[in-house]
Amino acid sequence: MPIATVNPADGTTVKTFDPLSADEVEQRLADAEAAFRGYRTTTFEERARLLNAAADLLEREAEGVARVMTTEMGKPLAAARAEAAKCVKAMRWYARNAEELLAPEYPAPEDVADSGAERAEVRYRPLGPVLAVMPWNFPLWQVVRFAAPALMAGNVGLLKHASNVPQTALYLGDLFHRAGFAPGCFQTLLVSSGAVEAVLRDPRVVAATLTGSEGAGRAVASVAGDEIKKTVLELGGSDPFVVMPSADVEAAARTAVTARVQNNGQSCIAAKRFLVHTDVFDAFAERFTAGMLRLTVGDPMEPGTDVGPLSGAQGREDLEELVTDALAQGAQALCGGRRPQGLERGFYYEPTVLTGVTAQMRIHREEAFGPVATLYRVADAEEAVTLANDTPFGLSSNVWTRDECEADRFVQDLEAGGVFFNGMTASHPALPFGGVKRSGYGRELAGHGIREFCNATTVWRGA
Repeated sequence: MPIATVNPADGTTVKTFDPLSADEVEQRLADAEAAFRGYRTTTFEERARLLNAAADLLEREAEGVARVMTTEMGKPLAAARAEAAKCVKAMRWYARNAEELLAPEYPAPEDVADSGAERAEVRYRPLGPVLAVMPWNFPLWQVVRFAAPALMAGNVGLLKHASNVPQTALYLGDLFHRAGFAPGCFQTLLVSSGAVEAVLRDPRVVAATLTGSEGAGRAVASVAGDEIKKTVLELGGSDPFVVMPSADVEAAARTAVTARVQNNGQSCIAAKRFLVHTDVFDAFAERFTAGMLRLTVGDPMEPGTDVGPLSGAQGREDLEELVTDALAQGAQALCGGRRPQGLERGFYYEPTVLTGVTAQMRIHREEAFGPVATLYRVADAEEAVTLANDTPFGLSSNVWTRDECEADRFVQDLEAGGVFFNGMTASHPALPFGGVKRSGYGRELAGHGIREFCNATTVWRGA
């Protein structure tokens, strides 16, 4: 696809960009290698000063950045502002905590004495230039949650962002430069997806992280595997939202609406499959559907808009295919299921609730990346667990219950990287984030995330 800003609210092309030439890419790789040689020796105090400076800049410029994000991918402006604020928080959290998270570890002397060591330790050292292949749906947050820990660990970054958010991508490279990071510490590569393999195979690039589709993950992981380079993948999700009889059904239904349509429904960790116990199914379905019907779909720049457009025409067509397939095989739409009237110029789709979904329907196994929910009736916790795990994905999960024994069962049996009780899944700097199965591997955020691209070095000292 071309590298361009296309406003999904009306389909107009705002600005196009030429990809970097081979010589320009080569220069950026050389700059990254040179920057790492010096940056790796900086202190945590110096890195924190630079990252806090970037956070200060972003905080001051948040309104303008939010408007760029909304223009490029269609999220409501309020959500874009919140995304910028979340990035500021994450930068400051890592600036404050990185040194402790990467502090040397010292085994007890008696534990290593039989190895002949007088003492031993583990030190975390940076790896080098890391390639980040990032998606458009959270164009600022997805990058910052990699960049903040990577830079605090002493690594340098090369960003290959999605082709439909080039202005956000360029802003990020400029942000770290203006904050005082040395040239080459964090650079944006405006290149097509076809150029990723050559960059990843370059010996100066030591590792890669990708957030995106399963297909993109397979492609990057296969190249990195061939080159024996470390990768972290955060891929798709089809997260379950389980509601049991002891739940506060009113609160669960209200939260379910937000959990499904956050970011216009285009979030890997958005709740997508709603598994509701038969005792509370009717009450939940009524409240959930009513909440979806109350949402305002429209211009994402307008303050009253709850759901903006999908990111592009192809994304809407993919979503429509899943809904059409389900309806043709007997599913029922409690609301939505079509393009809204009066918004023909943009890539809009109505908030939709489908019931009567069966395993034969594509939407049962494929990720619905838009404001479409599937609603299932379950008889008990066992059926809820079975259905929740009946997916190739395993990113996160939501469970509503006040029964502690029941909660323990879900923690033990759900195949997911997270279990959120009586609330909705969210990423946070202090909590590890990632999935299992086809949702990827490795973790971002918290101490787990900052150590992903570090060399855990054993230091052994003889008597």
